[in-house]
Amino acid sequence: MYNFIGWRRRMTSDKKLNGQVVVVTGGNTGIGKETAYQLTLREAQVYICCRDQKKGETAVKDILSMNPKANISLLSLDLSSLISVRKCVKELSALETKVDILINNAGVGGCPEWTTHDGFEMHFGTNHLGHFLFTLHMIPMLKKAQSGRIVTVSSSLHRFGQMHLDNINLQNGVYHPFYAYARSKLANVLFSRELAKRLLHSNINTYCLHPGVIDTDLYRHTEMLGKRGDRGWFLRNFYITPFMGSQTTLYCALDDKLADETGNCVRVDNMIPEATDDKIAKTLWELSCDLVKLEEPLKIL
Repeated sequence: MYNFIGWRRRMTSDKKLNGQVVVVTGGNTGIGKETAYQLTLREAQVYICCRDQKKGETAVKDILSMNPKANISLLSLDLSSLISVRKCVKELSALETKVDILINNAGVGGCPEWTTHDGFEMHFGTNHLGHFLFTLHMIPMLKKAQSGRIVTVSSSLHRFGQMHLDNINLQNGVYHPFYAYARSKLANVLFSRELAKRLLHSNINTYCLHPGVIDTDLYRHTEMLGKRGDRGWFLRNFYITPFMGSQTTLYCALDDKLADETGNCVRVDNMIPEATDDKIAKTLWELSCDLVKLEEPLKIL
């Protein structure tokens, strides 16, 4: 599934997901929306969890216009708010008894020096802590599936990240939007790695992937790329479409050959040392538990 300036294999599996429940965070735009659409074509019950409900409603209408038989629903989820994360889990639990596939797709990038509702640096708090809490709350429902999968969208930019565990909010002049984003994507990798170890003897597999450089709204805060209308040539020649960008996610979610594999997405070589450091992964896990005030029953993993 490797991508280089648009060169990429497509997920050609015709596997059906009748009776399966799929949850996609950030499914209102970009590769999340495309992923959700593709999974409705495979007849799954799909929930997209979005912060912006108007955009979410528009996404549902768009998907239904392309696939009138789509079984798709919208839930409210703001990953920058731990209260919102817990509320979304409660609402989903009232609707479904199990979840078969969780796709942690949502994310922010290139933000100014903002903080979340809970006071965490925005990239780390949204891309990592929000998904960390959401995922752990989903584990009981995933365990009720015949075979659960957790797919987390990271980025190759994780290789530029440093965890700064002693300065988690990147204060005192350390903050830079590029490196803050890279750190959050490194956190995604480390979380997937530690999660895979803790779920080793369960029915759940977890995967972490780089989707490619995609033309999405992720870059709306990135001044170096300018406004969308000013970067058309750059986008056409160096970015790939959300459809092609969704292919690696679909591969991790659907391919039966991955049923016996877990952890960081296969086909990745030369990971930076910090991304494969089990000690850092465990320390990040324990710190994250404290930061989100993880409920005691969920700490048994």
